[in-house]
Amino acid sequence: MKSFSPWIFPVFIFLLSCESSDRRQQQQRFEFDDSIILEMESELAQLEEEIILLKDHFEFLLANRDSILKIADTKKYEFDKGFSTNKPQDSDKLSTVVVFNTTSDFEKSMENVLITNDMDSLFNTSLEKYGMIAQVYYNTVDQVSRVFPAYDSKTLLAPVLDLTSFNFFYEGDFEHNPDKGPKWIPEVYIDPAGRGWILSLVHPVIDKGELYAVLGIDITVEEIFGRYLDDKKGEYLIVNSQGDIVGGNSGAIEALSFPPLLNHVYRETILSDNYRVSDFNLFNSKNNEVREMAKAIILNKEKSFFFEDDFSPVAAYSAPFNLLDWYLIEIVPGS
Repeated sequence: MKSFSPWIFPVFIFLLSCESSDRRQQQQRFEFDDSIILEMESELAQLEEEIILLKDHFEFLLANRDSILKIADTKKYEFDKGFSTNKPQDSDKLSTVVVFNTTSDFEKSMENVLITNDMDSLFNTSLEKYGMIAQVYYNTVDQVSRVFPAYDSKTLLAPVLDLTSFNFFYEGDFEHNPDKGPKWIPEVYIDPAGRGWILSLVHPVIDKGELYAVLGIDITVEEIFGRYLDDKKGEYLIVNSQGDIVGGNSGAIEALSFPPLLNHVYRETILSDNYRVSDFNLFNSKNNEVREMAKAIILNKEKSFFFEDDFSPVAAYSAPFNLLDWYLIEIVPGS
């Protein structure tokens, strides 16, 4: 019979104790830097000021329609069945303008296009001022869409659309935006043009007391992440209130046992044919501790969560955004 060495068990306990002690020290010595959120939202707040400037000029044009029509450049755009014929490569100063078949008065809508042609130069200025902007646009109750920079609208759009049925319009209307000011649309969406997750800011445009249009500014989440987090030391995620990962570096995403990323790049992953939002949702994780972390941070509004499993990260620290219904989470990996 083999004898049992009495010193093995105490050594084993000692090693476990040291490991647990190291883990506790890693959890306790961390302090979350929420200045990152303040820096992000400071620039996002500037976009709110920018869209107000655009709104003011738009309403000025509408208020002076008669005098503007007398001098309007009727040859600035040519149209084919409601679609402006200019291509993105033709000029970097023109928008894409579409008058959809759903308009009740095509000629009146075309007249409003002439009145608001001056918005092109303001849209261009906005993009030059703020590198994070992907596009600027407006959509109207009489079914006119103007988007800058230009894109191939005939390939992407059907001529029969009701612009007022889309969230980039109705989120800015009086019912959904009773303050009638700048509003960040709570849901992000995956851009069909391949830019990843898109975040939108909208603002109503009022003509004679009635809603006429909704202005929009789109920015990419990747641009936000790249500007403020790529050069930070640490592993970060941005998640929305439903638990969807809308931004993150590979270290943070893979530390939480989510599916492998394509080339370790999240944007490439979400644009792949087999990408599903549910696969990258904290509440849907196969790891119970990740689900518990989501519950603690998103539902219970806790600022930290400590993992117990030795194969998990050590801790997660979080702070909510103020302008957006998002959370910034830093994942502290195990040593």
